[in-house]
Amino acid sequence: MEWMLMPLKRYADFSGRSRRKEYWMFILGYVIALGVLTAIGGVLGAFSGGADGPDVVGLFFIGLIVIFVLGLFIPSLAVQVRRFHDQDKSGWFVLLGLVPYVGGLIVLVFMCLEGTNGPNRFGDDPKGVGNADVFE
Repeated sequence: MEWMLMPLKRYADFSGRSRRKEYWMFILGYVIALGVLTAIGGVLGAFSGGADGPDVVGLFFIGLIVIFVLGLFIPSLAVQVRRFHDQDKSGWFVLLGLVPYVGGLIVLVFMCLEGTNGPNRFGDDPKGVGNADVFE
């Protein structure tokens, strides 16, 4: 749980480095929370509006999901930038995600790659010097 919340503690910190574990646990928490919100809304019938459009409950849950996504936009962007920093790449590589069709795939591959060992120009190794255990 600590790894899921760490990017929220560093809400708008675009400096430094983040491990793969921090990034992927944050994404897992994000997807789980979004899934739970959507499931609760679906169970309450929030997304099954009639011919006049969504009802009050539907608008509430749609608004709640929009607030959730917008509220976590900055931390998700910041953790992605720090993940690129861990690989000794500029944070501007995040813009690769805007390339149609292949941009998201390229960013996904970069998020899966291991960071540089030891310190780089963005800071010390978040795993610790000499720690070669991938799953720690």
